[in-house]
Amino acid sequence: MHFVNAKGILTGGNGFYGMNIYRGCTHGCIYCDSRSLCYQFTHAFEDIEVKQNAPELLAAALKSKRRPCMIGTGSMSDPYMHCEETLHLTRKCLQVIEEHGFGVAVQTKSDRILSDMDLLDAINRKAKCVVQMTLTTWDERLCSLIESNVCNTQRRLEVLEAMRRRGIPTVVWLTPILPFINDRSENVLSILDACAEAGVKGIICFDMGLTLRDGDREYYYAALDKHFPGLKMTYIQRYGNAYEVPSPNAPALMKLFHTFCEEHGMLHTPDDCFSYLHEFPEKYRQTSLFDL
Repeated sequence: MHFVNAKGILTGGNGFYGMNIYRGCTHGCIYCDSRSLCYQFTHAFEDIEVKQNAPELLAAALKSKRRPCMIGTGSMSDPYMHCEETLHLTRKCLQVIEEHGFGVAVQTKSDRILSDMDLLDAINRKAKCVVQMTLTTWDERLCSLIESNVCNTQRRLEVLEAMRRRGIPTVVWLTPILPFINDRSENVLSILDACAEAGVKGIICFDMGLTLRDGDREYYYAALDKHFPGLKMTYIQRYGNAYEVPSPNAPALMKLFHTFCEEHGMLHTPDDCFSYLHEFPEKYRQTSLFDL
């Protein structure tokens, strides 16, 4: 990893801001879109760029905001990669968010988030905290192949359950579903059952498939050659260089997904899920010192 002093930390606006404390990732997921050339990495993806001044930048940015809102993290790089164990920059940023009365929406695949349960709980009691967990495959052996350097599905479900016990709402990203690999109804239904048992608020699933771009596609195909010999040619013949790579089972799987979520009272359209993630509780706006 290498360290930089960033010029800014927040992106977005209109009541919701995103931040990425790190750039790159060490989880080793074979399908990671963040590897795509369009993101213009100038360093190796596993050579993590650390924004060492992130807490100071965040504190200055939040002081300048007139009203508290939700701060999201984890959309591009997981905030709980291996380096967080020693750097604790995510934790320091959570402390800043809690001190200023803002809310947070954290997206991760890692059980390292449990080490910050005290801060997540404090933020949720003062404003709002939502923990987002990515789940892709029920089969643990398959999980170890496609997401090799991060905790497995069962451990992530334990994280969701721990959040439920604390009253911290959760949202699951059911993505990606890889054609001819984990695009089976048994896999999707097992994950959905577990989500219902964990009491998740909503599930984000744009479609049953994945997206591939230059940079990401080459890495993914190399992984197919390594773990699923012969499958790369099936992809090339069926999808060519398409960006959207839907499963041939997508219509049936999406019907299963929407029906299940409706029956169990879970949010299941991207618009509804993002509206929930972005919404800051009005009651905390009304009592905020920011409006005095």
